[in-house]
Amino acid sequence: MAIGVYITYKILDFPDLSVDGTFPLGAAITAMLIIAGVNPYLTLIAATLLGALSGVLTGIIHVKFKVRDLLSGIIMMTALYTINLRIAGGVANVPIFNYKTIFDNDFINGIFPEFLAPYKTMIIIFIVLIISKLLLDLYLKTKSGYLLRAVGDNEKIVTSLAKDSGVTKIIGLAIANGLVALAGSVMCQQQRFFEITMGTGTIVIGLASVIIGMNVFKTDKIKATTAVVFGSVIYKACVAIAIECGLEASDLKLITALLFFVILVFSMDRKKKVKE
Repeated sequence: MAIGVYITYKILDFPDLSVDGTFPLGAAITAMLIIAGVNPYLTLIAATLLGALSGVLTGIIHVKFKVRDLLSGIIMMTALYTINLRIAGGVANVPIFNYKTIFDNDFINGIFPEFLAPYKTMIIIFIVLIISKLLLDLYLKTKSGYLLRAVGDNEKIVTSLAKDSGVTKIIGLAIANGLVALAGSVMCQQQRFFEITMGTGTIVIGLASVIIGMNVFKTDKIKATTAVVFGSVIYKACVAIAIECGLEASDLKLITALLFFVILVFSMDRKKKVKE
């Protein structure tokens, strides 16, 4: 999810609020397909593709209809709330406790030795993360990937190369939202339920992870996508520490807001010092 937000925030410079709807979109699709008997691994692909489609629609609203980037994301986020409810059959919560998932099926249970069983969930999430990251890194090294980076820095450069900057933006939004929907699919299968509000605050968590990673780690020494991954781990660790110190789980949104505020202030002060 954080890598998806990195594409929109750092590469495209696009405040894409539609991820708050794309995350539960991936979860809703996954829950309903698993209940229908679809292989849980195929649900990951389906969620990614439909998430990418929502990114394409956000891009079309912005590029083709000339709606501001922020408003485009808000429009899509609002529409996805109803779409997600429709996908889930009109209910706000869909449990899948009695169904097989990528974390609990005959194949997985057969290949994991007993001493690794307690770490099964973490290992599977790590594998999905590595595959997603490597594929994105490979894409960013292609001609299309370089054009994607150029659009965020200077659209005129892309236009001077006789390329459509609007199409490049749409491609970037599709990839970003596809990754966010994939994250929603994984979370749905890990928690074994879909909930309509599970995407609330996704953009804040993603931005916090990106800002932490880009400020703590030197991106010229490690890849930006790697820094973002480490940033998300640090962010979640801070949340876990806050809860361990006595805060209730119901205070999670407040913790998230405070952490994000502190991170923003810290990053702004650091930029001022660099300029001075």
